[in-house]
Amino acid sequence: MIVQSARFACSDCLSMETFRAIYDALDACSRGVIGPTQPRLLVIPLYHKDGSVSGGLWGCTNFQWLHVEMLFVPQTRRAQGVGSALMAAAETEARSRGCRGTYVDAFSFQAAPFYRKLGFTQFGRLDDFPPGHDRLYFCKRYDVITE
Repeated sequence: MIVQSARFACSDCLSMETFRAIYDALDACSRGVIGPTQPRLLVIPLYHKDGSVSGGLWGCTNFQWLHVEMLFVPQTRRAQGVGSALMAAAETEARSRGCRGTYVDAFSFQAAPFYRKLGFTQFGRLDDFPPGHDRLYFCKRYDVITE
């Protein structure tokens, strides 16, 4: 049987209903194998003195893992333990949610030494992303002692 190519329309701004339809279909397809997905945000903002957000941690727990999607500490607050404290607070909350570990990615010019210092192990690399650099993937299991 020959299937004719379908016409697809690409977009960068669709409705939440479109996202929900695709998400729900994927969840329903996988549910019998891995159970239902139950993502839960984990957000720890850093504030300026005026109350505006200057950085922080944005992540999500799901399937007993914390995914740190964004971590930003302003230059003026770096090398003071702020990033480590954000990660420690996020890991404490993740453990209270029953998570078994954390995973994160960073560009090669960013925070690889920081994550290694916190006990993360690199498990992947996407070369030349962005061009001239690499995207690095790290994880840290809470039930494994690292030195």
